[in-house]
Amino acid sequence: MTSLVPLLVTLPLLGAAVALVAGRHRRAQILVSIVTLTSVLVISGILLAATGDGPLAVSVGGWPIPFGIVLYVDRLAALLVLVSSVVLLAVLLFSVGQGAADGDEDTPVSIFHPSYLILAAGIFDAFIAGDLFNLYVGFEILLVASYVLITLGATESRIRAGVVYIVVSLVSSILFLAAIAMIYGAVGTVNMAQLAERVAALPQNVQLVLHLMLLLAFAIKAAVFPLSFWLPDSYPTAPAPVTAVFAGLLTKVGVYAIIRLETQIFPDSSVNTLLLVVGGLTLIVGVLGALAQAELKRILSFTLVSHVGYMIFGLAIATPAAMGATIYYMVHHIVVQTTLFLVVGLIERRAGSTSILRVRGLMRAAPVIAVLYLIAALNLGGIPPFSGFLGKFALFDAAAQVGTPLLIALIVAGIITSLLTLYALMRAWNLSFWREEESDQAESETEARIAYLGDAPAATVQTRRRVIPRVMTAATAGMVVATVALTVFAGPIFALCDEIGASLLQPVHLVQLDDTVGVTNGEGSPG
Repeated sequence: MTSLVPLLVTLPLLGAAVALVAGRHRRAQILVSIVTLTSVLVISGILLAATGDGPLAVSVGGWPIPFGIVLYVDRLAALLVLVSSVVLLAVLLFSVGQGAADGDEDTPVSIFHPSYLILAAGIFDAFIAGDLFNLYVGFEILLVASYVLITLGATESRIRAGVVYIVVSLVSSILFLAAIAMIYGAVGTVNMAQLAERVAALPQNVQLVLHLMLLLAFAIKAAVFPLSFWLPDSYPTAPAPVTAVFAGLLTKVGVYAIIRLETQIFPDSSVNTLLLVVGGLTLIVGVLGALAQAELKRILSFTLVSHVGYMIFGLAIATPAAMGATIYYMVHHIVVQTTLFLVVGLIERRAGSTSILRVRGLMRAAPVIAVLYLIAALNLGGIPPFSGFLGKFALFDAAAQVGTPLLIALIVAGIITSLLTLYALMRAWNLSFWREEESDQAESETEARIAYLGDAPAATVQTRRRVIPRVMTAATAGMVVATVALTVFAGPIFALCDEIGASLLQPVHLVQLDDTVGVTNGEGSPG
């Protein structure tokens, strides 16, 4: 079974190479991309089932630790690769429909498909990295591919956003690389399982410095406040499919790295209180930013930042129940946030704008889009019985079981954030879908109520209206179905996430097995 693990990275890289060679054959590129991501989807499902008996690991090329590149797949990594491949495949189909309708205007096909598959390889590599340097390589693959994707079309706004994105990402990468060098100098390895055993022997002040350096680097990538300033100005400028996949996956790679850092490398964390405070601030500041926006992509970008706070909140509680709830909420947020950005892509094509000050009457003009938006928005807002409510309730319940004053305060902050998220999304729903053409007096009254949004960024941006291909609508509807499935199958998914959460808080040990690497997690058997 370990022979399948390297395919999670090598298949997208080979697919990118083939897609690049077939640059003048659009259908061939599409076929290669779909087959590649579908193959990864199947393999990740197999690995998720296989890791029930214990984690799997392989040392690439048979090099011994600490020289070999160890790829490590436990149930958390397999689950996130599975969910990511579903999202990547759905967004790919959305982009195929957009490309068929618009040609190369927004997403040049010859560039898009190779870059998209390289992005997928970077995401998968980050999730299955068994050592810090390979995790760094995954981040750098992400950085290169995402910079190409975020600047597709080479418009002024995209180039400007790309420059900000690349500078911030490079700062994070420099911090990460410096921390890796210091860790290797201190303990002689960057393998995560070995680090768990060796870091504990370092002086407390050295541990704290190394811990904070890695945490800072990962927090930038996860868009944790106050290091989230770059995200709302970067994501909304990219083409709709690019924005959707960035919003769903890239920040979660940063959150995943923080989870590994806190549970595996520094399990006896001394920064949990700091994480709780930062998580609470991320919740509140992010959602307040969303309330001040008039453009749907920017509203969703700020809610994206805000809801990262829930994951940091759950991680910092550091109990099995909280970890399970955090994993469930991660999966929920990947799917729902991607879905909402895809819906906004449909709105932009139908109405010629994503400004809630300009879009109106979509309930009558586009009832299917109205339903798709409403389901996803209610889910993100945490309305029962959707997965957003279930995930938040599980987080709050885990916090209440610990019951410290700070956790009680964060429960209150989480509830307020959920209500304000719902208000921001439903305000957009009311103005964009329910508002019809009004009389002069009614129009002036409406404008007076929302006048404070007039100076918001991109409040008056207008583009041309375009036809919505059926493939785009079908891909978005499929993602909405996936969000509902998280509710319908919440029982078994929660059971899996609880199992993952409990295993994350158990120590990970390495066992040398000839040319491969066996891994045990707690009392689990070698993989």
